[in-house]
Amino acid sequence: MDPVTKTVPLCVDCDGTLLRTDLLHEAVFLLVKSAPWKIMLLPWWLLKGKAYLKDRLAQLVSFSWGTLPFNDEVVALVREAKASGRTVVLTTASHHTQAQGIARHLNLFDDVLASDAQLNLCGRHKGNDLASRYGERGFDYIGNDRADLDVWSRARKGTVVSASDSLAHAARQVTDVERVITPPRPGFKTYLKGLRVHQWLKNLLVFVPLVAAHAWDSPDGVRAALLAFMAFSLCASAVYVLNDLVDLEADRRHVRKRNRPFASGLIPIWQGSLMVPVLLVGAFGLAALLPTGFVLVLAFYFCLTLAYSLVLKRRVIVDVLMLAGLYTLRVIAGGAATAIVPSFWLLAFSMFIFLSLAVVKRYSELLITLQQHKDQPAGRGYTVQDLPVLMSIGTGSGMVAVLVFALYINNPEITEIYSNPLWLWLVPPLLLYWVSRLWMKAHRGEVDDDPVVFAVRDWQSLLVVAISAVLFLMA
Repeated sequence: MDPVTKTVPLCVDCDGTLLRTDLLHEAVFLLVKSAPWKIMLLPWWLLKGKAYLKDRLAQLVSFSWGTLPFNDEVVALVREAKASGRTVVLTTASHHTQAQGIARHLNLFDDVLASDAQLNLCGRHKGNDLASRYGERGFDYIGNDRADLDVWSRARKGTVVSASDSLAHAARQVTDVERVITPPRPGFKTYLKGLRVHQWLKNLLVFVPLVAAHAWDSPDGVRAALLAFMAFSLCASAVYVLNDLVDLEADRRHVRKRNRPFASGLIPIWQGSLMVPVLLVGAFGLAALLPTGFVLVLAFYFCLTLAYSLVLKRRVIVDVLMLAGLYTLRVIAGGAATAIVPSFWLLAFSMFIFLSLAVVKRYSELLITLQQHKDQPAGRGYTVQDLPVLMSIGTGSGMVAVLVFALYINNPEITEIYSNPLWLWLVPPLLLYWVSRLWMKAHRGEVDDDPVVFAVRDWQSLLVVAISAVLFLMA
């Protein structure tokens, strides 16, 4: 590094530059999680100015700085500059309390310049402030946004952190650009992962009433079930995105969930905020083509999942009962879409088998927590001491589901549906094997914390499904 550069302060932006996220957007969803009723005040605060909005949010929410997704390449530049003896300044439009928290966590900055209740330190205001402190062309600046052009125009040299070629070109028109750091762009697969399209498999449950009633040869029924599947899938994706945005901090503490597109900062939070209403419009637009009963069930599903994401997922036992209920609600929705009333036997079996799966999910999460030598997973009400109890609940409900199926076969009305119902007696042993094996795998830590994903990837689970399907056809 040349002697002149050592005397020039390096000023670093925070949102989108030092961090692969935006603290204002993060703060909004932290508020959604901690005090959702206060969201109604956001427009009023914004009317008083962006600086006032940031100040109010800073008073209401707190961050866990170590979990935030830092831009490693920018942090390395800052660390190198600090080691060489340069003055390094964090200058950001984020609130000053948040900026100071970042600075304390990294312990790399000599000074912090940030927004307060009166001034939003962004764009022209930031450029004026830095020029008044260090002189025209008296500082270098690392930024990522078009608003930073007003800062680069006053800087000696600049570093652009952006995947936008047009921004880098515009920056070169106003300053000497030393380097361009190109963060990874979210591709099509990344967005599919953010929408959790693989979870759409759960929504195949809307076809269960159609299949159970042997009405799969009805074109209208199949069409209705397909529409219901798509509507439920879009609605579920909206909820998954919202859940990921609300649960960012907890996900970042999780060994696997930290790599999710929103938690890792790969997909910006503002894009997720747009996805939710778009997906919901699509879901209820498709639902409008189906009977009113289905629309009501879908709306009820959305309200329940919203309550689950914001509150109930942290309530012991209530959370797994809610998950089991949401699975069963898909079956009810399929019946509402196809005008087929699910039988008592189907609903009873669904509730118990899905309760077992829901408990597997929590059991696997707790087992990971135990392996990490922690007592409690982030955002959950369970502790590792609950593992034996959860196994008892999960295995017990799985066995009850098999019993319900056996009683269903013994039901006198079964002969009205199946001509050779004796074949169905081979299904309970298969179910007993599958439930027992699932829990054995879970106990060994070999089940992903989503049992549906495990089942789809497990050849023995798929074989059980295939053999059971053949037995139903033979019956």
